[in-house]
Amino acid sequence: MSTLAAADLGTVLQLVPVRRAGVALLLAAVGLPVIGVVIVGLDIMPVRFAMMHVALLGIAIGLLTGIDPMLCALVACALSGAGVAPLARTPDGLSGAMGLLMSLAVAAALLVLAVSGVNASGAFALLWGSILSVGTADLVVLGALAVVVPSLFRWKRRDVALLLYDRELAECSGVPVRFLTTALLVLVAVAVAGAIKLTGALLVDALTLLPALAARRLGRSLWSIILWAVGIGVAVNLTGFLLALWLDWPPGPVLVLTAGAVVLAAHLFPERRNSSWRAPASVTPASLPSSH
Repeated sequence: MSTLAAADLGTVLQLVPVRRAGVALLLAAVGLPVIGVVIVGLDIMPVRFAMMHVALLGIAIGLLTGIDPMLCALVACALSGAGVAPLARTPDGLSGAMGLLMSLAVAAALLVLAVSGVNASGAFALLWGSILSVGTADLVVLGALAVVVPSLFRWKRRDVALLLYDRELAECSGVPVRFLTTALLVLVAVAVAGAIKLTGALLVDALTLLPALAARRLGRSLWSIILWAVGIGVAVNLTGFLLALWLDWPPGPVLVLTAGAVVLAAHLFPERRNSSWRAPASVTPASLPSSH
C-alpha cells in the first residue's frame, strides 16, 4: 500500500482539481446531509435509486445531443422528482412508481446509447464518480443546494417538521402538503444528480443518507438533527477525502466507509431524543415534538 508523505500531501492539496474537489465536498456537506434527513423522514428510500437511473438517462441524452450531460441529468431528475410527487402520499404508491421509473429509465438509457452509437464509457464512468473532474457548473449546483436546502428548512421549519412527522397531521394543520412534498422531492432528485460526480451514483449515500442516519441517533429535535447531519457531513467529507489522498485510494469508497464508521459509532451511544419526529397518524398536535 502506497501512502503520501506529509510534504507530498501538501503539494497535492495545492493542485487546482484537488482544491476544487475539496470545495465541492464542503458545499455538499452543507446541503446533501439535510436531503438525507428528508429521505429518512419521508421514508422515500427508493427515490434515490430511481434518480440514479434517471440521471444515467439524462447523461445518455446529453451525450447524444451534445448538451452538457450533467445538466441533462439535473433536468431529468428534477422533472422526474416533480412528476412522482403526487404518488408520494403513501409509501407503497411511491415504491411502485420508483420501481417502474428505474426500469424505464435504465432501459431508455441503454437504448439511447445503443441506437446513437455514442461511447457509453463516459456515462457509466459516473457510476463510480470522478471527483477530480468537478467543474464550475458542479460547484454552482452544490453551492445552490448548500444555500437553498438549509434556507428552506429554516424558513419553513414548522411546516417541514409537521410533514416529516406525519403527513395527515400536517394537512389538517394547514400545511401545503402537496407543494412542499413536490419541492422536497425535486430537491432530493437534484441533490442525487448533483452528487453523482463526487462519489458516483452507486455510492451517493455517503453524502446524503449516512450522515442523516447518524444524526437521527444524536439529535433531540428536527433542527438539532439537521445541525448534527451537517456537522457529520463536513467531518466525514474532509476526513475521507484527506485519507483517500494520503493512501492514494479512490475517494468514493473511502467516503462511504468513513461515513459508515461514524454511523456505527453513533449507535454505540444511547439515543438522546425523547421521542421520534416521525410518528403514526394517530398523534395529536400537543404531542408533536419541537422543531427547534
